Amino acid sequence: MTRVAITGVGVLAPGGVGVKEFWSLLGDGRTATRRISMFDPSPFRSQIAAEIDFDPYANGLGPQDVRRMDRAAQLAVVAAREAVTDSGLEMAELDPYRTGVSIGSAVGATMGLEQEYRVVSDDGRLDLVDHGYAPPHLYHHFVPSSFAAEVAWAVGAQGPATVVSSGCTSGLDSVGYACQLIREGSADVMVAGATDAPISPITVACFDAIKATSPRNDDPEHASRPFDATRNGFVLGEGAAVLILEDLDRARRRGAHVYAEIAGFAARSNAFHMTGLRPDGREMAEAISAAMTQARVNPDEIDYVNAHGSGTKQNDRHETAAFKRSLGEHAHRVPVSSIKSMIGHSLGAVGSLEIAACALAIDNDLVPPTANLHHPDPECDLDYVPLTAREQRTDTVLTVGSGFGGFQSAMVLARPERSRA
Repeated sequence: MTRVAITGVGVLAPGGVGVKEFWSLLGDGRTATRRISMFDPSPFRSQIAAEIDFDPYANGLGPQDVRRMDRAAQLAVVAAREAVTDSGLEMAELDPYRTGVSIGSAVGATMGLEQEYRVVSDDGRLDLVDHGYAPPHLYHHFVPSSFAAEVAWAVGAQGPATVVSSGCTSGLDSVGYACQLIREGSADVMVAGATDAPISPITVACFDAIKATSPRNDDPEHASRPFDATRNGFVLGEGAAVLILEDLDRARRRGAHVYAEIAGFAARSNAFHMTGLRPDGREMAEAISAAMTQARVNPDEIDYVNAHGSGTKQNDRHETAAFKRSLGEHAHRVPVSSIKSMIGHSLGAVGSLEIAACALAIDNDLVPPTANLHHPDPECDLDYVPLTAREQRTDTVLTVGSGFGGFQSAMVLARPERSRA
């Protein structure tokens, strides 16, 4: 089977623009959650989020790009450019028809759509909107496929191009799909990842309605508390991560730096409830077991688990049960952590951000911590790496995602030089 390598990484995340800033934040255990500054959040129950201090002009976009593209598309394009540069690939020298794009997103161009609706509805006062005020690019906001098109145009890819939208597992699933295209021979290089910029009144209102987000508005820096007994919901975030994937043998022939191999991927659904999770974690455990089988690794070979770790009681307990079911006794020995404690939950984008973190964990032999974990939930009794990063040899990493609709995804990343069963 063709082995797929990660040879380039591009990241825009709360706390900094670029891979260096992203990894510095995680390694230091710093948090990037704060009071929302993009609009007045005072009418809402949850008034906090993890925002990116992003200047599109300082990051190479022009006025026409900014006018045409939703913020999420802007983040994806800038992350893709960083990933290509990091990979060392000369895109003009590649066969464009063998170079593809796979981008994940849960909520698409939420910010652009909301902003333009305010205009055509005269700030909500018109029942029948006035289409004369709609800009010609509004359709691009309406169809999430525009994200893949923008990234493809930016990097010169003319092969397979798609958007994967499977809720909060989108960022895992888009990369898993890209791996499959390389393995089946449909592409030589894939530009894969995810983006979401959901910090808008409509999104905040939706999560307020189901009380999923934390109302700890007086202490936003410490509001995201996965696996902590005092947690009371997740903190919304935004971001983008794009990876360059290629055949491992091809990468080695050109002397590329290989961050990690994507050794296994699997997805399952619980077919149970739109927002509910079964407490036994069976569906996530099934995805984990299938991903490990594809990767040909045993549970005791997993050196680190990057948890979904959203900071809701339902999810954290479900995940803990899934790790115990799939990893057995090793679940009590392996370090587990959630980077959402630092960068919030960027919905569909976060799965790709977590893949990037896992690749960097392998590359640097460092396990990121779970910030704000001071009072462990007795029902979450694994090693959740509280507060401080941990230096250790990290050859094989498991990362998981869980999304509304019952989606459960798992991916195994590995150091290519590890011994294979």
